[in-house]
Amino acid sequence: MILEVNDKKTRKEFLLLPHRLYKDDRNFISPLHNDIESVFDPEKNNFHSHGICKRWILKKDQLTIGRIAAFINYEKNKNPDAIIGGIGFFECINDEAAAFELFDTAKQWLQQHNAKGMDGPVNFGENDKYWGLLIEGFMPPGVGMSYNHKYYQQFFENYGFKTLYDQYTNVIYVTKPFPDRFTKIADWIGNKPEYSFVHFEMKNFEKFAKDFMEIYNDAWSDFENFTPIKLDTIKQSFKEMRPIVDEKIIWFTYYNGEPIAFILAVPDINVILKPLKGKLNLLNKIRFLWLKKTTKIHRIRFIVMGCKKKFQNKGIESGMIRKLQLEVVPRNTITEAELAWVGDFNKKMIALHDATGAVREKVHRTYRKMF
Repeated sequence: MILEVNDKKTRKEFLLLPHRLYKDDRNFISPLHNDIESVFDPEKNNFHSHGICKRWILKKDQLTIGRIAAFINYEKNKNPDAIIGGIGFFECINDEAAAFELFDTAKQWLQQHNAKGMDGPVNFGENDKYWGLLIEGFMPPGVGMSYNHKYYQQFFENYGFKTLYDQYTNVIYVTKPFPDRFTKIADWIGNKPEYSFVHFEMKNFEKFAKDFMEIYNDAWSDFENFTPIKLDTIKQSFKEMRPIVDEKIIWFTYYNGEPIAFILAVPDINVILKPLKGKLNLLNKIRFLWLKKTTKIHRIRFIVMGCKKKFQNKGIESGMIRKLQLEVVPRNTITEAELAWVGDFNKKMIALHDATGAVREKVHRTYRKMF
């Protein structure tokens, strides 16, 4: 039986299902329930101002055995005759018929809203979290990264989903020296007087947010289906990240005062979140603050990196990575930097990852099914 998630009881079922499905999986780390719920809250997710979403659970013999959500982002669908919707937050027991019933439910709702196809698994928001199906690298996920059962891949492909693109997660072992060529280029750029490298400061948030938007909207403008990011979205994302922001691992580059590049990294706090089991009640808020203070976090995650087109291939990104390395290595706590995620279509960023000596760790796949 399919039920729409529209009350306290069904929301609870939606959130708790993964805890049952992964109860014997040591790699599973639950995202915070509040973070998941904020995706579906119009007051906390500004994508509701230009899109719609719906979610469901699947029950059998009074037990929830699956869940799914569907979305349409009209801002990315300029042509009303070629709307592509999305599905996400898919979870299901190892039962193909149940999985197909969930896919069918999302498909029918999307078709009712004139969609011609659906991408998945995706998020009703930016692609920095809850995006893609894990198909390689079944290990504990980084903060914001999707984790799922291996058998989900067969569900998607048997249903008729086709690969749209793969997203690669690579890792740098920061205490290991970079290749000589990379270091020479990075230091050469870092010492040129016309370039200034500045770490983020929360007290100057408004300026950095505007600089971020300017750089981002230039850097990605040539990619297919690109939609410019808005200042409200940036502010919302930073508000969500604020409890874990480390100012000195977010860097901006300026050319004679003009903002031209940024690298946004955060501590991978999943080691802290795991014992909280998704709940952030008063007791767990206290536990979180204590764990944050006492736990040594050994990994940071590069969420996104961007450089204006006219400054690409000049070593700017290398300079920023080098600055970040020089910041974190002396701390004697950070040993790994997760470069997540880079699409298989982004050849320039793949080349940059390769130049650092980064090692492939995970692959997430985004699928598309046309109706």
